[in-house]
Amino acid sequence: MYLLLAHGPNLNLLGERKPEVYGTTTLADIEAEVAGVANGRGAAVLCFQSNHEGALIDALHSYRRVVDGVVLNAGAWTHTSVALRDAIEAIQLPVVEVHLSNTHRREAFRHRSLIAGVCIGQVTGLGRDGYRVATNLLLDYLEGRP
Repeated sequence: MYLLLAHGPNLNLLGERKPEVYGTTTLADIEAEVAGVANGRGAAVLCFQSNHEGALIDALHSYRRVVDGVVLNAGAWTHTSVALRDAIEAIQLPVVEVHLSNTHRREAFRHRSLIAGVCIGQVTGLGRDGYRVATNLLLDYLEGRP
C-alpha cells in the first residue's frame, strides 16, 4: 500500500516560518515521522511539496494510479482553491486534510476549508502529532476499519 504525503505553499519553510504558530518541526521531520507510522503498518509513503498550485494539482493527478490515499496539508490553498477541491474530487482517492495549527482559532478567513467536503476527514490543531493521527486515520479507512 502506498500513501502520498502532499504539502502546499510555504510548508517547505516549516521549522523557520512562524515557529510560535507552526512549531520548530521541519518538513523533513514530518516526512520521516509519517513514513515511520506508515511503514509500521506495512505501507510506504511518497512525499511531495510545491509552492505552485498547478504543480500540486498535477501531482495529485499523476499519483492517482500509484497511491491508495493522500494525507494533504494544502496550506493557504485550503481556504482559496476551488481548483484543488475539484482535483481532490476528481482523483477519487481518500484524502485526509491535516493542519498543524487550529485553523478555527486563527484569522476568520482560515475558518473555512474549501477542500473539507471532498476529504474523508480533517485533523487540525494537533501540531506534528496531527500527521500521525491523519496517517492512521487514512490507513484505518483503507483497511476498512471504522
